[in-house]
Amino acid sequence: MKQFLTFVRKEFYHVLRDRKTLFILFGMPIVQITLFGFALTNELKNSKIVVVDNAKDAASQAIITKLEASRYFEIEKAPLSPKEILEQFRGGKIKAAVVFPDHFNNDLMHAHKAQVQIIADASDPNTATTITNYATSIIQDYQRGLNTNQAMPYQIKPETRMLYNPQMKGAHNFVPGVMAMVLMLICVMMTAIAIVKEKELGTMEILLVSPFRPIMVILSKAVPYFILSLVNLTTILVLSVYAMDLPIKGSLLLLVAESALFIICCLTLGILISINTASQQVAMLVSLVGMLMPTMIFSGFMFPIENMPEVLQVFSNVVPSKWYYSIVKSVMIKGLGFGAVWKETAILAGITLFLLVVSLKKFKVRLE
Repeated sequence: MKQFLTFVRKEFYHVLRDRKTLFILFGMPIVQITLFGFALTNELKNSKIVVVDNAKDAASQAIITKLEASRYFEIEKAPLSPKEILEQFRGGKIKAAVVFPDHFNNDLMHAHKAQVQIIADASDPNTATTITNYATSIIQDYQRGLNTNQAMPYQIKPETRMLYNPQMKGAHNFVPGVMAMVLMLICVMMTAIAIVKEKELGTMEILLVSPFRPIMVILSKAVPYFILSLVNLTTILVLSVYAMDLPIKGSLLLLVAESALFIICCLTLGILISINTASQQVAMLVSLVGMLMPTMIFSGFMFPIENMPEVLQVFSNVVPSKWYYSIVKSVMIKGLGFGAVWKETAILAGITLFLLVVSLKKFKVRLE
């Protein structure tokens, strides 16, 4: 029994001295509970919408006040033309627009019926449906207040318009998300494992003392996965167009170029992971846990980023898949050009450059 307790004490010492094990035991549950508690919610809050009040009468102002009082919306009032509203949607600045026609109150009081137009960005059909349901519910609540003890009830009819996806197909949302997730996981994990495998087998030292420069050794490992990832991209696009009836509305060349940039970014991240890990198991664990969860949570693919606490919203900006997901939706779904995605492209290129510099620096340190 004494020997058994001695071995138990020894194992405790090993665990307590290993910071990575302590992080997995105590850090990971804290991180997961925090993320699941604050980030994972399908409820929409603070969605940016624009209100165009062409009537400027008592009825329209009363409904706008109700919309502003709701925690679901972040209201911007602006006298925009239909063309300017469309520009707001193209730039991704708003999720929806509520448009009151001229003489809204007059139509309601005299004809006992009036219309309100609700326009939503249906490139994310779930979000668009939820926003229009919230807005419609608020308008109907105002209508019920008017109809108290009314012999002839007033009727406000919301006219909804779904941009980019009038048929509300789910493929418009999940295809860009799957593209980001598949390319991220394959590029990062495969590159990290391939390089670590050389270190485990002891052949990395042989490669490094060969006439090849170290950077050429790393690039030779990354290039095959770059080409295979482009093949994966082609497969996804072909299936999207011909199997799921999701046409590429924008430039195919621009989409492929942006995807190539994202693939390079992911390959660089995989190289950085491989440099800082010593075994294939650790590299795979870091790639899966470290890449899959941020891609699912912080890309905007499954959960609206604007619903998250401000700290998590700021953190989402360092996740490459967030910017790639936005680019794919803009080019593939909305049919926009480079002028609409130059900011996201610049950020993605900056992240790639940063990861490359850090990887080269770390790699040189390991050679000393």
